[in-house]
Amino acid sequence: MAWWIDGLSIAFLVIWAIGAARTKQTEHRQSNASQVVQRGLAAAGAILLFYPRLGVWLDTRLLPGSEDLAYTGLALTFAGIAFAVWARFALGRNWSAVVTIKQDHELICRGPYALVRHPIYSGMLLGLLGTALDRNNVRAVIGVASVALAFWLKMRTEESFMVQQFGDQYRRYRREVKALIPFLL
Repeated sequence: MAWWIDGLSIAFLVIWAIGAARTKQTEHRQSNASQVVQRGLAAAGAILLFYPRLGVWLDTRLLPGSEDLAYTGLALTFAGIAFAVWARFALGRNWSAVVTIKQDHELICRGPYALVRHPIYSGMLLGLLGTALDRNNVRAVIGVASVALAFWLKMRTEESFMVQQFGDQYRRYRREVKALIPFLL
């Protein structure tokens, strides 16, 4: 299953790169220091998830290996990537790899944004959880945790930017829609 998951991950990166060329101009962006921390954590997580054989104890299996586990991992990876791509398209030209306020920025509350405030992160984390299930080792779990921490830090910055830009409209949206998991978190 690993090669399917790797292929899905590469397709995801290609879609992201193509979409990055079609965004609005930036008016305000997060600091370089916060970008470095977030990107560093995300890169460390990606290395742990996708670079094989980093160390004996890191490759220790967590669950008995099975075909069912691998297929579940593939299904979660596919579902997570599909959800993130849907969210990326719903966000349209307001998207950016770093936290920004775009020219004529819109607050998107439709599609996956009606389910969670940060559906790209939700989808990516679900996909990475599926990848971790397929990898079934300590390094994959640490990798997902590292990316989750990066996203949590980035979400805090995004929330601050959205409150500054949209005020009470965003505060109301934040009260009505959970951040990452519908109805829970």
